[in-house]
Amino acid sequence: MSRPPTFVPPPGARAYRLRTARGEFAVVDAPVAAGAEPRGTALLLPGFTGSKEDFNPLHEPLSARGYRTVAVDGRGQFESDGPVDDDSAYAQRELARDVLAQAEALGTPLHLLGHSLGGQIARAAVLLDHSPFVSLTLMASGPAQVSASQQQRVKLLRDALGVMSMAEVWEVIQAMEPPEETDTGAGLDAGLDAGLDDRADLRRRWLGHKPAQLLATGLQLCTEPDRVAELGALPLPFHVLSGARDDTWPVPLLDDMARRLGARRTVVEGAEHSPNCDQPLATARALAGFWDTQDRTAG
Repeated sequence: MSRPPTFVPPPGARAYRLRTARGEFAVVDAPVAAGAEPRGTALLLPGFTGSKEDFNPLHEPLSARGYRTVAVDGRGQFESDGPVDDDSAYAQRELARDVLAQAEALGTPLHLLGHSLGGQIARAAVLLDHSPFVSLTLMASGPAQVSASQQQRVKLLRDALGVMSMAEVWEVIQAMEPPEETDTGAGLDAGLDAGLDDRADLRRRWLGHKPAQLLATGLQLCTEPDRVAELGALPLPFHVLSGARDDTWPVPLLDDMARRLGARRTVVEGAEHSPNCDQPLATARALAGFWDTQDRTAG
């Protein structure tokens, strides 16, 4: 299982609300480290039931390599507001337009990274308009719908949300999981050895999510079409990064997607669906190594 994220931003990082033409979004913004040569800026999108905090372990090593990193809660995720019961507000196209508004607000060409569900939202954003982006990294994010086992998990979650409150669903999840696990669905990658403080933070994050966001994006994960050919036609460099094991999208499927995209392919040993939490230093090295090869006009 994956390790839980830390909810404490690293030294020098700033948590604030990014104002955009489509509303405000909660972000953690980590500047380039003192003394490092600035090399670019990256916008980081979290996965299903995740949040900006999933990227906290990456900020310091990427900062030291010269990259400013901005992790964002999407509409209806954790500390970003959104409608409670309007599924249409969370249509993939709407979430993609949010990403373009975030890029405009940051005001610089960006490396875009999406984890799991965030990768599919990132893909939708660049298909709408790739011009704000220097590159796209899909981290543990596959070409189409999630695996059959994960579709079943998402269906159970969506069924539960139809008849229970968020707090009630959380209690059921905790009762059903083994003591060492706290994974609540595809893309929530917080698990191994979660202590009491971790569990309190994870519960707070869960309760911060809007039910309509989970219902809408859960359905997207289970029905997403294969858009790899469409994506590969764009004039962007691509990077497909994953752990060595992944039950949301099998690793051979990610290998094939990278081949179809002509993308750089990185497999992080010792990591599963959340290499950002499992092996952050190796993941940061791989990301910076890819970004270093791209046009340095990014930021």
